[in-house]
Amino acid sequence: MSRIMALDVGDRTIGVAVSDETATVAMPVQVLERGSSDKAVLRAIEQVARDQEVSKVVIGIPIMLDGSTGIQAGKVKAFAEKLARRLAVPVDTWDERLTTKEAERMLITADASRAKRGKVIDKLAATLILQSYLDAQGK
Repeated sequence: MSRIMALDVGDRTIGVAVSDETATVAMPVQVLERGSSDKAVLRAIEQVARDQEVSKVVIGIPIMLDGSTGIQAGKVKAFAEKLARRLAVPVDTWDERLTTKEAERMLITADASRAKRGKVIDKLAATLILQSYLDAQGK
């Protein structure tokens, strides 16, 4: 079995998480900065996928609480399509409703400073997306 990578795609940054080799536990990896063009960040994601030997990429889609999709969900879906054309592994999307809020709540509970939260929230959100995906797959 091989690893699964999850992405929390935002306008400025992308949180990255990867599962263990049994696809049971999600672990935070890094936060990638997005530039004016997606070319460099797509290349960076491709490199992480290769380095981590992932067999699938899961991208969190920010679904609204009422189940509808908004502007940000459309942006993330477009990014997912670009990435899918570039990678040699499948790219799935996953409902990431409230994962960033949950990540922030966890960091506040852990008494992380605002500066510290800003540096890790995206990769923690990616970890929550991935763990939710893995749990739903029965892993």
